Amino acid sequence: MVAVTELGYMGLTVSDGAAWKDYAAQCVGLEVHDEGEGDRFYLRMDNWHHRFVVHVGEGDDLAYMGWRVAGEPELREMEELLSANGIDYTVATLEENEERSVLGHLKLKDPAGVPVEIFYGPRVDTHFPFYPGRRMHDGFVTQNAGLGHCLIASTDMRATYDFYRMLGLSGSIEYHLGTPGGVIKPFFMHCNDRQHSIAFGVPSDGKLLNHMMLEYKSIDDLGASHDIIRKRQIPVALQLGKHANDKALTFYSATPSGWLMELGWGGCKPEPQRSYHHLDVFGHGPEATGIGLDVQL
Repeated sequence: MVAVTELGYMGLTVSDGAAWKDYAAQCVGLEVHDEGEGDRFYLRMDNWHHRFVVHVGEGDDLAYMGWRVAGEPELREMEELLSANGIDYTVATLEENEERSVLGHLKLKDPAGVPVEIFYGPRVDTHFPFYPGRRMHDGFVTQNAGLGHCLIASTDMRATYDFYRMLGLSGSIEYHLGTPGGVIKPFFMHCNDRQHSIAFGVPSDGKLLNHMMLEYKSIDDLGASHDIIRKRQIPVALQLGKHANDKALTFYSATPSGWLMELGWGGCKPEPQRSYHHLDVFGHGPEATGIGLDVQL
């Protein structure tokens, strides 16, 4: 059965491109790569041409996310799978493939209307090594784990689960979390060595994207980002702590677009069998509220 292998890239819409360039480089350590297109620039984490396309314009949200398959035969199998399940999709044109820097991709939407792209053959620029936006001790965890994870909006958790299960992801509910509105039970799903690549089931503020998580190879880079964000007095929604499910040491802070960035280190691989948690190992105390993640971890 064909299955996606990683969350390979994401497209973001942002209203303040200058603020994002500074934040991405100086707070996170991403490489800002601007090819002079005017309406967009790119963020790099490794030797791929990009992991993020940042579209400058109205709105601050997720524009699309790209899920990788191994090659052209798998993309054709994915077409057959989507057709068999009654999922509408379009095949990207040559120009659209060139715009995404891939050899081929499909365009569709998940049950909540989140734009999804399934692609193969990303452009990898080994002649143009990753150059972080600030001094770093190491780099980011990518390779077969993809770029990280994201938590997205879902209007029907079972339909969303079935959709991503169809694409080849596995997972289940992993927390029962207390919130001001009652207990929520978010889903977490994986497709490779990263404990989860996508999550959903947290109340949405109207945006498609709640947060994304990027993982450092070195705890020292996580510490450096934490110091920089604190010194800049950027709002922190959840303080430094260790998750019970993916075992990562992380904290959540606001991006220039308002949604959250989770920066972390030390995540584990998926467990072969499912379990769920009420609380995290330690930390993740709530701080700034009203920015998308008012939960008790």
